[in-house]
Amino acid sequence: MTSIINYCETPGFQKDFKRLHKKFKSLGEDLELVKIAAIELFHIQKRSNLSVFPIPGFCTETIQVYKIKKLACRALKGRGAKSGIRVIYAFHCVSSKIDFIEIYFKGEKENEDRDRILDYLKK
Repeated sequence: MTSIINYCETPGFQKDFKRLHKKFKSLGEDLELVKIAAIELFHIQKRSNLSVFPIPGFCTETIQVYKIKKLACRALKGRGAKSGIRVIYAFHCVSSKIDFIEIYFKGEKENEDRDRILDYLKK
């Protein structure tokens, strides 16, 4: 099944993902699942499973920046959706395009890199 949403990754996201993937081997499959179970559910079907949250101060009429708080990582056994992995992405409303901006483990970093989001929005 092909997706209506076009997914892209920023270089910063790719670097973060590569580093985390070494620690959490299931992360690639987990991210593919979250695309269907959270992102597409939220943006296409307009249904919320309480895992996608807008980041205040970064949303405009054309681009909205979101944080995924519930990403079930199988490599973190026993933690389920509360694995602590966070994904930051920008949704382009007109083109239905998603740019992944940042991925991090909450045990290593408390909040998103707001400067990275601002740099992304300036481009």
